[in-house]
Amino acid sequence: MTISDLIEQMLVEMLSSSDGSVEIRRNILANQLNCVPSQINYVIKTRFTPERGYSIESRRGGGGSVTIRRVEHGFDSLISYLINSIGSSLDFPTANAYISRLLETSLVTEREAKLMLASLSDKSILSGQKNEARAVVLKNMLLSLM
Repeated sequence: MTISDLIEQMLVEMLSSSDGSVEIRRNILANQLNCVPSQINYVIKTRFTPERGYSIESRRGGGGSVTIRRVEHGFDSLISYLINSIGSSLDFPTANAYISRLLETSLVTEREAKLMLASLSDKSILSGQKNEARAVVLKNMLLSLM
């Protein structure tokens, strides 16, 4: 297990044992895990993203703190949020994060998620503008779920 995995696991456990919100001090957590504060920042920025259902609020000064919140949506609210978040271009890793979120919240089955991912892969999209086409296709898939 890498240090990034360990940090993520620790933060997820902290969120699970709280009301879905946790405030951490980067320096204190870094000392506990024997890593640098920038490693904590990296994990937060890459693994606790809006696409994965998290809201991040960062405060500077006094050692710096970060509040991580798990954002819960109802079915229609989550679908609307995802559609509005996509924009006009979407890379495959971000599409994967959106679909993982749908799977985590049981809005799609594992089979449906696999089909969605297969249809959004670079192999499936023949257009020269793959990211733009991927955004349109995923938006249409989400609209059909509503």
